[in-house]
Amino acid sequence: MHHTLFVNPRFLLLFLSLLPLLLPGRALGQSGMTLTTRARMGARYDDVRMCVATPAGVNGGPAGDVSALFSWSAGGGRRLEFDLPVMRPILFGAAFRMLQFEPSLALTFLLDRTASRELRAGPLAGISLHHGPDEDSEPSGEGRTDSFFALGPFVGGTGAITFLRPGGTFDLQLGVTVYATRLFSFDDDPDHGGFVFGGSLDVGLRLR
Repeated sequence: MHHTLFVNPRFLLLFLSLLPLLLPGRALGQSGMTLTTRARMGARYDDVRMCVATPAGVNGGPAGDVSALFSWSAGGGRRLEFDLPVMRPILFGAAFRMLQFEPSLALTFLLDRTASRELRAGPLAGISLHHGPDEDSEPSGEGRTDSFFALGPFVGGTGAITFLRPGGTFDLQLGVTVYATRLFSFDDDPDHGGFVFGGSLDVGLRLR
């Protein structure tokens, strides 16, 4: 069965994705929140969704995104970190008529801190939302299979070292993320479902 995304939700998602980038860093700092612009590049195994960077029938491939990371102190050296993907929802919607949106929440713990660096790590959890073809589809043309909706939870872990720059406008962050996802389709005659496993190297600029 073929599904078509309504236009209004797509533009709403676009607005929500761009909203964090419009917030001034000073206002965030005054509210006790920090904002990090983070780029991710890695790879994944995916036996459910089409990968736009690999041929039809290949389960997975490279994976990347640019996101806005909001962080709040949770006391005792802990921080809550909400990751809002920005690039992939917009790019996939505009170029491939697909939706892949995977926001997540992490709880990180302070492992080590000096005057020049900070090391944090912790678990994360989120939800994966999908609308588009399966892994046997071509990006376009007669080889593109019908789109379907799927969602599911994912869990993983993240760690990063932040190089502190007290005299600068941002701190540099280098990290790694690993995750596993279980996807379930709905309103879908073929009943697509399966697993995603992946990881990425992360580079971030944390506004001061």
